[in-house]
Amino acid sequence: MTVSFRPDRPALVHRLRAAGCVYAEDEADLLIAAADSPQALSDLADRRVAGLPLEHLLGWAEFCGERIAVDPGVFVPRARTALLVDAAVAVTGPAAAVVDLCCGSGATTVALARRLAPRWLAAADVDPAAVACARRNLAPLGVPVFHGDLYEPLPARWRGSLDLVVANAPYVPTAAVALMPPEARLHEAPVALDGGSDGLAVLRRVGVGAARWLAPGGHLVVETSEAQADALCAALTAAGLHPTVTRDDDRDATAVTARRPA
Repeated sequence: MTVSFRPDRPALVHRLRAAGCVYAEDEADLLIAAADSPQALSDLADRRVAGLPLEHLLGWAEFCGERIAVDPGVFVPRARTALLVDAAVAVTGPAAAVVDLCCGSGATTVALARRLAPRWLAAADVDPAAVACARRNLAPLGVPVFHGDLYEPLPARWRGSLDLVVANAPYVPTAAVALMPPEARLHEAPVALDGGSDGLAVLRRVGVGAARWLAPGGHLVVETSEAQADALCAALTAAGLHPTVTRDDDRDATAVTARRPA
């Protein structure tokens, strides 16, 4: 790390910790690395203490070993979503046709592009800010990003031919959004958080669409909470899919994989 000034790291760590930053030491190092002057560091620290997400201040987040650009207001990729990536890779064969719905910054798409050898790969999101951010992240990979609601913006010719659909769709119940950390509820798009009255409104629609858009034998992989997994599996079964649940306690992550029968 090279800086042109001598920051008071212990003081910064103390300030961040007092503001409730759990990983104050790591955050201090990242803020120092991002600043080129005492004033710049002071401004970053002030905004972090005020509750802005660290990733929005830095302009990037780490996900599955990749540095993903994250614009203000865009959903910040969570470490637990790595389980969704692992589950998707586990069921996907070579030369797959893959679509990432509710792609946000495109973090999951980037991770899948690195770990799979897809025949083609695309992403979609309903939030214009997320689409712009994802396009910036995915342009070097040549991955198109569609703007629209779930499957609606995808080319009609893809219907019934997808081998893998992944979706980190919103699954927080509406009443629980107000209980989320302020970093999320105040600084990320509500459309990326609010999953309706029971949190499964969007995921049910993802499942119904997957029954039509997946090829026979194709898979849908989504993230949800442990408490919602049974209800989601019931909804996916009703849509004609065969679901299974994967749980990772270390990540506090739950993924549901659903196969369209061959």
